[in-house]
Amino acid sequence: MPTSRQSTRRQFIQGVAATGAASILLPSANRAFGYKSANDRPVFATIGLRNQGWAITSTSFKFADFAALADVDANVLGSNVDKVKKKQGKNPDAYNDYRKVLDRKDIDAVMIATPDHWHTKVAVEAMRAGKDVYCEKPLTLTINEGKLIEKVVKETGRVFQVGTMQRTESGRRFLQAVALVKHGRIGTVRKVTCGINGMSASPVIPETTVPKELDWDMWLGPAPKVAYRALPEMRKGYGGGVPLYSNCHYAFRNWHEYSGGKLTDWGAHHVDIACWALGAGDTGPSKVAPVEYSLPVEYKDGHPVVGDQYNAATKFRIRVDMPNDVEMIITSEGDNGILFEGTSGRFFVNRGKITGKPVEDLKGNPLPAGAIEEIYGGKVAENHTANFTDAIKSRKQPISDVWSHNRMLEICHLSNIAMRLGRELKWDPAKREIIGDAQANSFLARENRKGFEIKM
Repeated sequence: MPTSRQSTRRQFIQGVAATGAASILLPSANRAFGYKSANDRPVFATIGLRNQGWAITSTSFKFADFAALADVDANVLGSNVDKVKKKQGKNPDAYNDYRKVLDRKDIDAVMIATPDHWHTKVAVEAMRAGKDVYCEKPLTLTINEGKLIEKVVKETGRVFQVGTMQRTESGRRFLQAVALVKHGRIGTVRKVTCGINGMSASPVIPETTVPKELDWDMWLGPAPKVAYRALPEMRKGYGGGVPLYSNCHYAFRNWHEYSGGKLTDWGAHHVDIACWALGAGDTGPSKVAPVEYSLPVEYKDGHPVVGDQYNAATKFRIRVDMPNDVEMIITSEGDNGILFEGTSGRFFVNRGKITGKPVEDLKGNPLPAGAIEEIYGGKVAENHTANFTDAIKSRKQPISDVWSHNRMLEICHLSNIAMRLGRELKWDPAKREIIGDAQANSFLARENRKGFEIKM
């Protein structure tokens, strides 16, 4: 027989899945407490809770109180309610519709960790609702979405942190890497290689019944309406040994309808650091060329001809012509990390190490005092959320701002467009458009599905 706690939990999950409406836990206790403590901690809500959604929530309890959670999967929502309650001693309110969160006047900021195709709509509407925003990377599905977010940040004055936490965390290794380049420890930079690994191909994935706990239409949201697909068996290597959901949860990054493969996944991290070190935060490339690549399905006019298999590039080597004659290579081969090469040295950095002679030379010739803080713009925050909450108080934009993020993410988006069309692209970083290629420019934007337009 199930325990009373198990019965209550099952009733909660079934209730959210069945009604599709807001399911609120202990609302009187929440609102009486008001999530306003003596030191005026900000009140947060998280929208999208699988994997990274919980990761950013779990690192934030020290700095904020969580009044609400939202997710379209009732199982994911229920398990995270339990975890939040265990952490802060109070139940957050739970919703399967993020708009209920944005309607709350007591919520100061939202953390967005939905699949990528939802980021822009939720972020724009959150800012319009008066919320500050922490949004997971990659910030956008298209280049024009980035321009829209910049416009709304400027109009609303909201604080906006992008989740490129390598700028704050990872033992400050990436900050040290940027400082080494800025202080000339490798001379003039000639080449930067970003190793971001490849994606897996998939077998044909059949249509199947939507799990009862999942609101599939809401998960698709702005994306085209398609059938739910999943492999019925457990496959090691696909989704980490759990049932493979073709279009959601575990594998959404493998589909261009919802993400951009490794280019906008790990690329959003390492290309970001590379551009920061090169001082390319307010400019961009002149050309993006796919040297070699492999797409898992056939493409026609830039679109996959089948919809029952992963379609993001599995292997690739892309050359990007950056300002000052710097060559950037983005590759699926080799170690995950960034190799900086200059006229007088080279070094490699990733989340676990920073190695090379310029690093070894720091023992006898350290960087100037305050070099890391100069790169960061002040004292380095305890973690990325701490930097966000500091920015909320100061009303200044945090370390991972939308403008520099979008500039580097344009490289990642252009790389995907170049592979999908099978040709190099020339880019105008001032106009932020592809030169002399109307077809390629058509990929800078996508139309949201009817009923899921962005509310301005």
